[in-house]
Amino acid sequence: MSTRQKLTLDGNEAVAHVAYRLNEVMAIYPITPSSPMAEWCDQWASEGRRNLWGTVPAIVEMQSEGGAVGSVHGALQTGSIATTFTASQGLLLMIPNMFKIAGELLPAVFHVTARTVATHALSIFGDHSDVMAARSTGWGILASASVQEAADFALIAQAASFRSRIPFVHMFDGFRTSHEVQKIEMLSDDDLRALIDEKLIAEHRERAMSPDKPVLRGTAQNPDAFFQSREACNPFYAACSDVVARTMEDFARQVGRQYQPFEYVGDPHADRIIVLMGSGCETAHETVEYLNRRGEKVGIVKVRLYRPFDAKRFIEALPETTRSIAVLDRTKEPGAAGEPLYQDCVAAVYEGLTNGWGRINTLPRVYGGRYGLSSKEFTPAQVKAVFDNLKEARPKNHFTVGIIDDVSHSSLPVNPEFSTEPDTVIRALFYGLGADGTVGANKNSIKIIGEGTDYFAQGYFVYDSKKSGSMTVSHLRFGPDPIRSTYLVSRANFVACHQPMFLERYDMVKPLVKGGTFLLNTPYPPEEVWSKLPTPVQQSLIEKKARFYVIDATSVARKSGMGGRINTIMQVCFFALSGVLKKEEAIEAIKQSIRKTYGRKGEDVVAMNLKAVDNTLDHLHEVPVPNTTNGAGPLLPPLTGDPPAFVKNVLGRLTAGEGDDLPVSAFPVDGTYPTGTAQYEKRNLALEIPVWDEKTCIQCLKCVAICPHASIRAKVCDAAALKDAPAAFKSTDARVPEFKGMKFILQVAPEDCTGCGICVDVCPAKNKAEARLKAINMQPQAPLRLQERENWEFFLSLPDMDRRKVKMTQLRQQQLLRPLFEFSGACAGCGETPYLKLLTQLFGDRAIIANATGCSSIYGGNLPTTPYCKDHAGRGPTWCNSLFEDNAEFGLGFRVSLDKQKEFACELVKKLAPQIGDDLATGILNADQSNEAGIYEQRERVAALKEKIAKMNAPEAKVLLPIADSLVKRSVWIVGGDGWAYDIGYGGLDHVLASGRDVNVLVLDTEVYSNTGGQMSKSTPRGAVAKFAAGGKPAGKKDLGLIAMTYGNIYVASVAMGAKDEHTLKAFVEAESYPGPSLIIAYSHCIAHGIALDRGIGARQQKLAVDSGQWLLYRYDPRRAEAGQNPLQLDSSAARVRVQDYLLSENRFKMLTKSKPEDAKRFFAQAQADADKRWALYRFMSQRDLKAGNGAAEAAARPATTVDQQP
Repeated sequence: MSTRQKLTLDGNEAVAHVAYRLNEVMAIYPITPSSPMAEWCDQWASEGRRNLWGTVPAIVEMQSEGGAVGSVHGALQTGSIATTFTASQGLLLMIPNMFKIAGELLPAVFHVTARTVATHALSIFGDHSDVMAARSTGWGILASASVQEAADFALIAQAASFRSRIPFVHMFDGFRTSHEVQKIEMLSDDDLRALIDEKLIAEHRERAMSPDKPVLRGTAQNPDAFFQSREACNPFYAACSDVVARTMEDFARQVGRQYQPFEYVGDPHADRIIVLMGSGCETAHETVEYLNRRGEKVGIVKVRLYRPFDAKRFIEALPETTRSIAVLDRTKEPGAAGEPLYQDCVAAVYEGLTNGWGRINTLPRVYGGRYGLSSKEFTPAQVKAVFDNLKEARPKNHFTVGIIDDVSHSSLPVNPEFSTEPDTVIRALFYGLGADGTVGANKNSIKIIGEGTDYFAQGYFVYDSKKSGSMTVSHLRFGPDPIRSTYLVSRANFVACHQPMFLERYDMVKPLVKGGTFLLNTPYPPEEVWSKLPTPVQQSLIEKKARFYVIDATSVARKSGMGGRINTIMQVCFFALSGVLKKEEAIEAIKQSIRKTYGRKGEDVVAMNLKAVDNTLDHLHEVPVPNTTNGAGPLLPPLTGDPPAFVKNVLGRLTAGEGDDLPVSAFPVDGTYPTGTAQYEKRNLALEIPVWDEKTCIQCLKCVAICPHASIRAKVCDAAALKDAPAAFKSTDARVPEFKGMKFILQVAPEDCTGCGICVDVCPAKNKAEARLKAINMQPQAPLRLQERENWEFFLSLPDMDRRKVKMTQLRQQQLLRPLFEFSGACAGCGETPYLKLLTQLFGDRAIIANATGCSSIYGGNLPTTPYCKDHAGRGPTWCNSLFEDNAEFGLGFRVSLDKQKEFACELVKKLAPQIGDDLATGILNADQSNEAGIYEQRERVAALKEKIAKMNAPEAKVLLPIADSLVKRSVWIVGGDGWAYDIGYGGLDHVLASGRDVNVLVLDTEVYSNTGGQMSKSTPRGAVAKFAAGGKPAGKKDLGLIAMTYGNIYVASVAMGAKDEHTLKAFVEAESYPGPSLIIAYSHCIAHGIALDRGIGARQQKLAVDSGQWLLYRYDPRRAEAGQNPLQLDSSAARVRVQDYLLSENRFKMLTKSKPEDAKRFFAQAQADADKRWALYRFMSQRDLKAGNGAAEAAARPATTVDQQP
C-alpha cells in the first residue's frame, strides 16, 4: 500500500512542488495563469525550504518573459539546473531564446500553462495556440491532462531532458488544469531521486562555460557551415522519443502510474478514434468508457509526447480495426491546410502505411476539428458529437464543435442533454462576487473534503476577466471514484447563492437536481424571504422539490468584524447542510484552515474569522417551500434601458451568460465593438449607497472627483429645467459665483454604485446638527432603488455643461463635466479609475488611448460591456489595447500617424485654398486650439470645409475628405500600470519619452502587478510583501519620474488624487497642454495593498502616503526653465508623520512584522531613510537658482578644497 502523501491542490501548485525541488535557479515573471507556480517557489525560498540537493533555489524576478528566458539561458550555459514558468505572449517572447537553448542542447524544462494568444482580442483563458507557436523551436513538448499528470510529468520531463539533452516544454491547460483543484498523490524525494540521474547532472555541469576550460559558443556561421551544423543534432532527436518512453517506464516502476507517449483508451476493436491532447483527454476518456458500456466501439489516443512527434508509436497505438480518425486541435491556424496536430497525424498515417508500421492495413479516413478555444467548454456531449460525425457516410472535415458556426458552417450538432456524470458523484455550485471570498472558501472546502475523507475531490472556479465585482462560480465535485470530468457542473445537488442581487437576473436554481438543496444569503428574514424571490425561482424550487435554506451572512460578517467578506460563514453553512463531514468535524476543520490561511495576516484577522464560524449556525434557517408562487415578478433583463440592437442581442446575451449560444455571425469580424455599453448593465452591487444632504453640502465636488465608477455626479442648470422633476429629486442654489441664480444637483446612480463609501470618506462637510453625518451618507440601497432610479434618469435628461463655460483648473467647476468613462468592472473603491475618469472629462472628446494590458485594459475593454462612452455630440475616447510590452510604441504610432495626416491635410488645404476660400483656409491653418473655445471653433471650420469639399471633384478634395478631421486637435494618451511602465515596457517608454513627440503618458501606479494578482514590480516599495517578494522587497522603489526629468524636455508630474485633488487636476491640464512628451505618475491604492477598500479608506491611504513622505507630489515643467524659473515645483510639504505609521496601516507591510519581524524592523528603518533622502533631494532640486549657471559662481565664492587645488 502506498505511503505517499495525498494532498488536495491545483495544477500550478502540484507542478511547483516538483519544479522547486528539481531546480536551483528560477527566473520568473508574472503572467496569468502561470504566475502561482512562481509565487509558490518564491514563498518557499523565502521560508528557506530546500530543494532535492539540500540548497535553497535562487529566484530572480525579471522585467519581462524575454528577460526571464535570457537569464535561464545564461544559468544553463554556466551549469545550473534552471527553469521558468509562463504562458501565451510570455512564451512567444521566449521563442528566440528557446531556439538557442535547443540548438545548444541544454537540458531544461519550462512549465507552460497553455493559454490563448491574443489576436482580435485578448483572452486570459486556455488553449494550445501558444505552445503550437513554439513547436518549431526544437523543444520537446510533453502534454499533461490532469492535476495528477501535471505533477508526474513535471518529473518525467525533467528526467527525460537530462537523458536526451533536449529541452522540454511541459504544458498543461491554462485554468482547466492549472487552477483545477484535485486530490492527488504527491511524489516523494525518493521518487525524484529514482528518476534523476546524478551522473547526467554532473555531465551537464562539466559542459558548463568556465574560464578554467574556455570554449566558444554562439558563433556566427556562413552558408558553408550552418546547414551541416544544424543537422548535427539529429541523433539526439531521433533518440528522444525512446528516451521519453523509457523514462515513463521507469516512472511506472517507481510510482505505479503508467504513461506512454501515445496512450490508447477504448474498445480493442474500435473503428472510430479521437486523437487529442491536454485536459480534453479526461473528458474524452470518461465519454468513451460511458459509450462503450452501452455497446459502442470507440476509443481515444491521448497524445502525451507531441514533440518530437513519433509517427511510428502513434500508428502502433491505433487498433487494427480503425476506420476513421478525428484529430482535435485546441488552436486555430488560419490559412493552413489544417491545424498542427491534425497535420502531424495525417503525415503519420501515410508514413505508417508506407512503412508497414502498426496493425492497421487499410488507410483510415482522417478528419480534423477545432474545439475549446479560450477555455470554451468541452463536454461529453461534444465528444459524442465528434464520434457521431465519424459515423456519417461523408463526415464533415475541418469541423468545429462547441460553437454554432453559421458563417462557414463548420460546426457539428450537439445534444446538450447528453450526460455521463454518475450518481455517485456529489456536485455543488456556489455563486459569489469577486473578492467576497467565495472562491477561497471553496478551495478550502475541497481541501477539507479531499484530505479529511476517502472521497476524491475536484474544484474548478469560473470568473471572467473583470475585476472584483463580477460573478464567480465555484464548481465542486466529490465522490468515491477518480473524477475525470474536466467540464463544468451542469446538474448540481447543492446550489448556494452568496449574493442576493444575482437572483434578480439569473435563475440560480436551474442547475439544481430534484430534491437538491438551495442556500441563499439574503437580508430578509425567513418568514418574508419567499415572497421576495422572483416568480421563476419560486417555480423552480417547487418543481424540483428543493430544500431551501437562508442566512443573512452579510449581517453576520459585519457583526463579526469582517466587513463584506461572507466566505467563512457560507462555508460553515455548506458543511452543515451537505453532510459530507460530521458537523463538529467540519467546523473544527474550518477553524484549522482559518488559522493556517490567515495566520500571516495577524491574530485579529484569525479571530474575526473564528468568531464568524461560531456565529453562523444560529442564523441559518430552513424555509418551507409552499406549493404556490407569490413572487416578486419575472427575472430582470440582462440589460436595461433601450440599447441598440447589437448591444441588446449580442452583448445582452453575453451578460445573461448565454454567450455560448450565440452564432459566429453575431460577432464582428475584426474585434471592433461599440463604446458606451456599461450604462445598460445595472449590476446592483451596493448594499448601501450615498445619499445627498443638500443643506450641508458645500459643493466642493470632491466626492464626484474621487468616485471610482462615475456613479455620483453633479450638474448645474436653470430652475426651469427642473419643472418636471420627480417628487424626490433634490436640488439647491449653486454656490459658485459664475453659476449664480442656477440650481446645483448632486445625484447618485443607485444601480451602478458599488457601495465602496470613498465619497463619504473624502467629504469635508459636517452636519452641524449631528456630528457623525456629512453632506453625503450611506443608506441601504434596496428601499431607495426605485426612487433613485427615477431621479437618475431625470438627471441624465438635464443638459450637460457647455465646456467653454467651465474653468478647467478649478475642481468644483471642472467636475461638472460629463465623464466619458463610467460604471467599469473595476474593484469597488478602485484607486486607478478616478484618474481615467478625470482624463475623459478633460480631454475625452478628442482622446485616442493606447492601453497596456493590465487592470486598466481589463476593466476598460472587457466584454460584454465597456465603460468608455460618448458625449451628446457622439464624440468620446477611442481606445485600443495592443500588448503588455509595446504600449508606449503603440501610442507613439498613433501620434506619428495623426501628425502626418494633419500635415498632409494642411498641405491639401493650402492647395485648395482658392476653391474653399482663403478665409476658411487661413482660419483652419492658423487655428489656436489651446482651449475649449478654440477647439470648438476649429470643429465648426472643419465641418464647413468637409461640406464644401464633398461637393468638389478635384482629386485633392477626394483625398482630403477622409483625413479632414485630423485638422482638429487630437490628444494621444498612453495608459498603463507600473508593471508595464517600470518593467516590461520601460525600454519602449524611455524611447518614446525621448522622442520629443506630443504624447501623454499616464502611469497608474499601484506598486504591484495588480492584474496578475499582486506580484512585485520595480515600483514596489522597500519592505512590502508581494507575490514574488514573500520575504518583503529588499530594494527601494525605482524613481521613474526622476529618470524622466534627466532629459530636460519632458513634463513630469507625481500625483495622488486622494491627497490633493486640485493638484492632480492642475497636473493633467498642464501635461496635456505641454507640446511634447508628458508623464503623469498617479498613486493608485489597490486591493492588493491589504486595505479595506470596501470601507472607503483608499483616499485616506493616499493622503497618509503623502503626509509620511512615502509618496511625493511634484510637477516638472520644462516651460518654466525656458522662462528662467526652476522647472521643478515640489508640491508636498515635509513629512508630518513617520513612514512607519503609513506602512503599518497596510497589510502588505504589516504582515512582514508577523512573518519576519527582524527584517521588517530593518526594512522599515531603511524605508524611512529612503523617504528622508528623497525629500532632501527633491527639495534641493526645486530650490536651485538656475541663474547661477553651471555652478562656477558657487565654486568661486567658497573656500578652495583639496580637490579644487589639484592641477
